[in-house]
Amino acid sequence: MKRAVRGDRLARPAIVLLALALDLWWGDPPNRFHPVVWMGALIGRLSRTETPVAHWRRRFLRGLLVGLGGGAGVGLLGMWAERLLACAPWPLSWLLQAVLLKSTLACHGLVAAAREVEGALAAGNLPEARRLLAWHLVSRDTAALDGADVAAAVIESIAENTSDAVVAPICAYAAGGLGAALAYRYANTADAMLGYRDAEREWLGKAPARLDDLFNLVPARVTACLLLLAAWLRREDWRAAWRVWRRDAGKTASPNAGHPMSAMAGALRVELAKPGHYVLGAGYARPTPHDITRAIRLLHMASGIIGGCAALLCLGRWRAIKAPCLHGRQGTPCFGEGLLGEARRLRRHYGRHEHNMDRFF
Repeated sequence: MKRAVRGDRLARPAIVLLALALDLWWGDPPNRFHPVVWMGALIGRLSRTETPVAHWRRRFLRGLLVGLGGGAGVGLLGMWAERLLACAPWPLSWLLQAVLLKSTLACHGLVAAAREVEGALAAGNLPEARRLLAWHLVSRDTAALDGADVAAAVIESIAENTSDAVVAPICAYAAGGLGAALAYRYANTADAMLGYRDAEREWLGKAPARLDDLFNLVPARVTACLLLLAAWLRREDWRAAWRVWRRDAGKTASPNAGHPMSAMAGALRVELAKPGHYVLGAGYARPTPHDITRAIRLLHMASGIIGGCAALLCLGRWRAIKAPCLHGRQGTPCFGEGLLGEARRLRRHYGRHEHNMDRFF
């Protein structure tokens, strides 16, 4: 019973804390062992069409199958794995669940990629910075980007992926466990692979893109709030972050990406622009390589805030479990009912043996 109570009340915040620690300090496993790589292979197989000129309705229906069918399957597997692992002794159960949850996070890989581009920019090697940017972080053509454009693209990726690769998986896990977290990661991967407006993938990627938008509706806004708090803790300009967020969040084509990106632009007081599409933080200076480092610090601080909240939740629930149960039911954690509740419990316990105890209550 005690193990069940501990698992029920402590497991999820403890697993979030472990997953964040694993992601920050361990990084990603080899590709052949990475669940997201397996998801990508599944999406690639499901999205293949019989002919290169399939009708748009068939492409849309296939995309619907890829998004909803594949996501539901991955979610069910995640739920099954969580229930299976819950049967193990609790330290092993928590660790294995944290490893699975960690596979949905990508803070370590994001920071490593951003630092590579930053290093090339700082060394004055613009062609290498463009190559690394296109290889690691963006799908746009980078051939015509100058140094400030490259730095802006990196900062945008850091901001957007703070939501996609840190906050959203943890929000999904908090709402629905490992099944929801893995289903979210599947939807996000499907959108990244298929959500383009070219002739081949426009209709194929519509359903995965809308599913990803739905998943990120709340996490994107939570991320903007976390970046405001991180900016305040890092002594960046949180007031400017608030102003730019409220002004520019709706300027991007995505209903979600503009929220963390505009908050990041304001916090750093830089202008983030994608020519022909949007300008966030208009009027501020164009970013430099040093601003990439500042964005990484805000990412780490936002992750630290999540970890701190998980740690406080663990501590609070542990203390609740250790508190004496005032209802007399074994294994039921109670937060306390004051002296009157304790007196009533003692009366029930001793009243059967000492009738004169009634005068004390």
